Amino acid sequence: MKQIGFSQWLQVNLFTFLVLLALSDPGLAQDHAAIIDEFVRLYQQVERFNGSVLVAEGGQVIYKNGFGQANMEWNIPNQPDTKFRLASVSKQFTAMLVMQLVEEGRIALQGKLTDYLPEFRRETGERVTVHHLLTHTSGLPDYSDAPDFWNGLMRSPMIPEFVIDSLSSGDLEFEPGTDYKYNNGGYYLLSLIVERTTGQKFGQVLQERIFEPLGMSNSGLDYPEMILEKRATGYEQNVDGLTNSRYRQIENLLGTGALYSTVEDLYLWDRALYTEKLLSQEYKDTMFTPYLNDYAYGWGVRKVQLGNTADSTSYMGHSGNVAGFNSRIVRLVDDEHLIVLLCNIDGWTRLSHMTRGITNILYDLPYDPPKKSLAKALYQTLQEKDIQTTIGEYHHLKRTCPDEYDFEEDELNTLGYRLLRTDRTKEAIEIFKLNVQAFPDSWNPYDSLGEAYFLDGDRELALENYRKSLELNSQRPKTNLARMLEKAEKKDSPESTGTGR
Repeated sequence: MKQIGFSQWLQVNLFTFLVLLALSDPGLAQDHAAIIDEFVRLYQQVERFNGSVLVAEGGQVIYKNGFGQANMEWNIPNQPDTKFRLASVSKQFTAMLVMQLVEEGRIALQGKLTDYLPEFRRETGERVTVHHLLTHTSGLPDYSDAPDFWNGLMRSPMIPEFVIDSLSSGDLEFEPGTDYKYNNGGYYLLSLIVERTTGQKFGQVLQERIFEPLGMSNSGLDYPEMILEKRATGYEQNVDGLTNSRYRQIENLLGTGALYSTVEDLYLWDRALYTEKLLSQEYKDTMFTPYLNDYAYGWGVRKVQLGNTADSTSYMGHSGNVAGFNSRIVRLVDDEHLIVLLCNIDGWTRLSHMTRGITNILYDLPYDPPKKSLAKALYQTLQEKDIQTTIGEYHHLKRTCPDEYDFEEDELNTLGYRLLRTDRTKEAIEIFKLNVQAFPDSWNPYDSLGEAYFLDGDRELALENYRKSLELNSQRPKTNLARMLEKAEKKDSPESTGTGR
């Protein structure tokens, strides 16, 4: 086992001391801001967070701060007014615009897609409603599932006609309303419906109907050519360090992930949702009603358990991830608590773990400290030793340090893909095999192992693992994985469908 230095020992023991003290002293337990600050700093220290945080308790801001750098090349720090890409947190704003137009009688929730976009393929468009688009139950193919979407199509602007043609060219994957599949393309279509209904550009409608009335002066559409004061730079985290995020044309995510904002502006948004300033209570009730997979209109809505207690609270939230940015907003509406995390690092940020920890702090419950990256530790070993020594280190750490290192599925997967992309295919195979052993019921490790075998020239083992992955992922029979299996059977080059970086 590796020895820890004095600073790490001090960090762990200080964290434990703060937790025990907060839980034992009811007076100190109310100083949630100090505990949250120490908690987030630990996430930054283990390279799990770089961004801005805001926490409100009972509707009042008790904590806001920036961590790390908004721009690492110029050493510009993150602040509460730093602007971040929201990614899929943008969807809730699209849903609000749609509901405002529904309340005005200009859009119908049961209106057909072809009522608003008549050029859409009628065979499918007449079966899909606005409600289906809002709840990810349309059954339409998703344009972001295309094999070349993120590294090809997102490099240059896409015109609406191209997106409409892309989404209407394929058959429905299931009967609308009968199943749930998260669909970025559906929210792009909703933004076009807003534009057709109002006769205005989507960004202009956002400003006039939401941002200006709420005083959200630091929010808008993230046009890449625009000079935007205090805009954070996005970074991708790899096992061997950070890199600048690759360029993406964010406007291609209109309606689904193209907004920027600050933690302070999102607090204004949260407070407005408790009022009827943007939408009447009747239509808010409709908007916040969960359907399949606990998804409402642009929000996940459900009851969440508080720690290990029998208590629960009402949760509304959403996360986002795009081009070097991670975002998360959590509203605990029973008590009017709010947690906003905006991060300009993509990879292993564990924002869901952070929000769970902050939630427990707000309710004076025990919480877990962050864990160090297993992938980074193993990569360092592999740089100095061989693959067998690295595998031995994995088993040693899992046996002796399960609470110190992160053993979630994406850790080994990320390490494996880093090896694949540096032509270390044999070593990648061994890492992916470890992940299959650790997560035998998950489709993604088999998919990654199949890809590694294919690149190594072992077609039979590639097909075996692809088929196992497809078997475990059978609810999505028309994904990239199915196309990849078809290519493998034809001896074509594979396309990566794994979640490695």
